[in-house]
Amino acid sequence: MRPEIQEYNYDWLMGRTLDAASKVPLGTPKETELTFRYIPYFKGVAQSFVDAGPPGIEFLSLLSRYYRDILTARDQGKKIAATTFCNTPAILNAMDIVPATFEVLTTIGALVWKRGMFDYMDYCCEVGMPETSCSAQKGALGAFLADLCEKIDIVICDTPGVCDTNANAFAFAAAFMDKPYFQLNYPSTIGDRRSQKYHIDDYKGMIRFIEHHSGNTLNYDRLGEVLTEIDKQDALTAEMEDMLMLVPTPIPPIFTLMIYAGRFCFAGDPIYTRLLETMVATSKQRMAAGVPGLKAGVEKLRIVMCYIDHFTVNMAFYNYLEERGIAHTGSILTRNFRDDNEYVRDLPDNSYGIDISSPDAMLESIAQMNARMPMVRSIRGPYDQHGMWLEETLACARSYQADCVIYNGTPGCRNTWGMVKPFARDIEKQGIPVHIMYDDAFDDRVESWEATRERLDEFFHVRGLI
Repeated sequence: MRPEIQEYNYDWLMGRTLDAASKVPLGTPKETELTFRYIPYFKGVAQSFVDAGPPGIEFLSLLSRYYRDILTARDQGKKIAATTFCNTPAILNAMDIVPATFEVLTTIGALVWKRGMFDYMDYCCEVGMPETSCSAQKGALGAFLADLCEKIDIVICDTPGVCDTNANAFAFAAAFMDKPYFQLNYPSTIGDRRSQKYHIDDYKGMIRFIEHHSGNTLNYDRLGEVLTEIDKQDALTAEMEDMLMLVPTPIPPIFTLMIYAGRFCFAGDPIYTRLLETMVATSKQRMAAGVPGLKAGVEKLRIVMCYIDHFTVNMAFYNYLEERGIAHTGSILTRNFRDDNEYVRDLPDNSYGIDISSPDAMLESIAQMNARMPMVRSIRGPYDQHGMWLEETLACARSYQADCVIYNGTPGCRNTWGMVKPFARDIEKQGIPVHIMYDDAFDDRVESWEATRERLDEFFHVRGLI
């Protein structure tokens, strides 16, 4: 790793940057505009969120708070748990454990820092991780392995589907840093009593693990409060999902990022509820006024991202959609499969609910929730079986009246690369065009954003979509 990269801790650098960015819109419009002149490396991201109005400003505060929680954990006597985006932070929040989610931290760095996460990704390879590992973990993980972040106390991984690179990244991190490690398992089926009992017992084991290594005890009253807040958040998300179905939709592309990033960071925390409330209110105002969510004022095209978004180079992907008049109706990350969401009506036996009537009921709710987290639900088996990736994508594409489906991932997504072409052919048979992006969602050294943009333009033109 280059010496200059080691001059500042990554989490401190990002935390201070986002703290400053969250304060930019608090001044007058003139003061805000003048401030942008002095932050050329971060102007693109800051201005994208400021231009998104109150929700964007709330989101900047949420990201700032995420880093502040990590940076101040030690002073507050709290433990830090390295974890994955496929593990809801509900139990960790209820036990007063601060989550440091590798994928979230990588995404923020890829979006915010013009330099990108390249040095940290490469450092993972320097110390022994294979180059074919997923960049979603390697970005932030490299900073932790290089001792450029707050110290991790425990590592908890919820195996996301069949993604061995994700699970191996957390196992490697625990071994390299010599930290206690717990890996949740998951059953191959969702919802039947036998598999559900297996899953609940696994969560009880995780709770015992956390209690042993943190000295904290799970307070089920507190867990009930967290789940009650998630219930509110799910209802607000359902409202957003309903408005995404409108043609034109009043929801800007950047809002889809806020939906899932907020959930991964603060499920069960009121800060995420406030963000959703602001997003719903802003979207309803646009809907009442008949104003599309796109800045261009015209919705030319509607897409569904069947996997993940593109996260590098100053919000380039979301700004590209805005410029082209393309509505983003969500991705595998946006969906939560709550029982009151419209799209699950086409996916019987695939939704979950929340029950806080007893400790076991709460753990069952969390187990069902986690079983529907990205990849755990969609990519855990053959793509074309019931409840899997193909059925889900077709249901969402039809519900959201998408004109096409777009796949984007990383070179490390071996489980999706192994089936994406037959998956795409099966969707095309239903009359829906599919584009496969050959970049890396977090590392534009694999394919430059300029090349990615040209290939998207070519697809839309050749298929007669724009």
